[in-house]
Amino acid sequence: MKHLKKYFEANQKMWNEFAKIHYDSKTYKTKDFLEGETTLNSIELEELGDVKGKTLLHLQCHFGLDTLSWAREGATVTGVDFSREAIKLAKKLGELTQLDARFIESNIYDLPEVLDEQFDIVFTSYGVHCWLPDLQRWAEVVEHFVEPGGVFYIAEFHPVIWMFDNENSDDFKLKYSYFHDPEPYQFDVDGSYAETEQEFEPCVDYEWAHGMGEVVTSIAQAGLRIEYLHEFPLACFQSFPFLKQRDDGYWYYEDPDIQLPLIYSIRARKSMP
Repeated sequence: MKHLKKYFEANQKMWNEFAKIHYDSKTYKTKDFLEGETTLNSIELEELGDVKGKTLLHLQCHFGLDTLSWAREGATVTGVDFSREAIKLAKKLGELTQLDARFIESNIYDLPEVLDEQFDIVFTSYGVHCWLPDLQRWAEVVEHFVEPGGVFYIAEFHPVIWMFDNENSDDFKLKYSYFHDPEPYQFDVDGSYAETEQEFEPCVDYEWAHGMGEVVTSIAQAGLRIEYLHEFPLACFQSFPFLKQRDDGYWYYEDPDIQLPLIYSIRARKSMP
């Protein structure tokens, strides 16, 4: 993947900056977490179920809030992210909470060269696929780390919503392709999606689209047996201006008669030898 170095380095630079400003942002609720609240949503808590006593590998963990929330649920956790600043902050949170957690700085594609273990659960969630140019290779890495009989679980933003313009709140229109292109989109970034008043030095990032068929096929071809694919008409934060929050805390398309698929989840299992 040497030809992708430019893209990875640009994205890594951005996420190093994001980590520093997200730590204190309203969106990530670090203060609430330190006071004992979980950052996990009801979807993943209910679908993944009891994790007590299980080993859990969290891929693309950012600065570790969800990883440590799984530790509070009783899992023995390892978080991985390619952002050095994010891993520093994750380790800091682990020390502050005195939760038993390990954090590793690594690009996902390089992780098999860094970590030599398998886990009862491999977990990843929300905004992870757009940073990955090759889902087949990603799924092979996932399968590599799942213990025989173990589970892979992902909760992710639905690929349909990334087709829409998320910058113009007054114009709900299609803007991007649903299907994957090896050449990424390039975006000029002058701020974070998170609520923060901290200044951000403008930069560029690179993102890839992946349709649902590509996601499901990559997992199945890697050798994992898919137990379910669920789609939900809700989001865990206001990822688009046209979403409105309801009493349950989730965000929905404001027209109650039109339900958009905003999140999906997949649970897959690795067969015993």
